[in-house]
Amino acid sequence: MFQVRIHGRGGQGVVTGAEMLSVAAFFEGRHAQAFPSFGSERTGAPVVAFCRIDDQEIRLREPILEPDCLIVQDPTLFKVIDVFAGLRSQGYLLVNTNKTFAELHLGLVVERLPKGHAVIVPATELALKHVGRPVPNAALLGAFAALTRFVRLESVERAIAEAFPGKIGAANVAAAREAHEFVVLQQHETAA
Repeated sequence: MFQVRIHGRGGQGVVTGAEMLSVAAFFEGRHAQAFPSFGSERTGAPVVAFCRIDDQEIRLREPILEPDCLIVQDPTLFKVIDVFAGLRSQGYLLVNTNKTFAELHLGLVVERLPKGHAVIVPATELALKHVGRPVPNAALLGAFAALTRFVRLESVERAIAEAFPGKIGAANVAAAREAHEFVVLQQHETAA
C-alpha cells in the first residue's frame, strides 16, 4: 500500500487534491481512498488530507501516521506543525515553494531521504499562471506523478478533467503538465 499525506491550508484544494489522486489511481485499476482531517473549517486553517493506493481492497480508515509521501502545499506550516512526523525513511517529499530546501532550513530532512526523493515545485505560481487562482493542488499532482512515478501523468490529467470540466480543467491540466516537466528537469539535474 502506498500512503500519501497532504498538508495545506483551507482554500488551497487539499481535499480535492487527495480525491483527484485517488481517482487517478482508480483509472489505473488500483483501489484507492481519500479523506480529509479538519481542525477548524475556515480558509487559511491547517488542513490534512490522506490518500491510500493499493492493488487490493483497502480496509483501513484511520489517518496516515507513516506516509510514503508527503505533499506540502504551504511551507509556512513547517513553523506550525510537525509536518514530517512518521515520514518513512524511503519516503518522498514534495514541497510547493520557489525557495530551496536550504532556504527553508530543511537540509537535514532531505539528506535523510534517498537521493531524488525530495523536490520543490512552484505550484502556486504555476496555478496563478494557468488557472488565475492560487490553488496548487493540480500542479502538485503533476509533480507527484513525476517524483514517485506511482501514477501516470495521463491518469492525473484525466482525474483533473473529471473534477473540473471545461476551461478550468484544461487550465489545471496545463499547470499539472508544467509541474511534471519542472520535476523531471530537476531530477535530470540532480542525476547529472
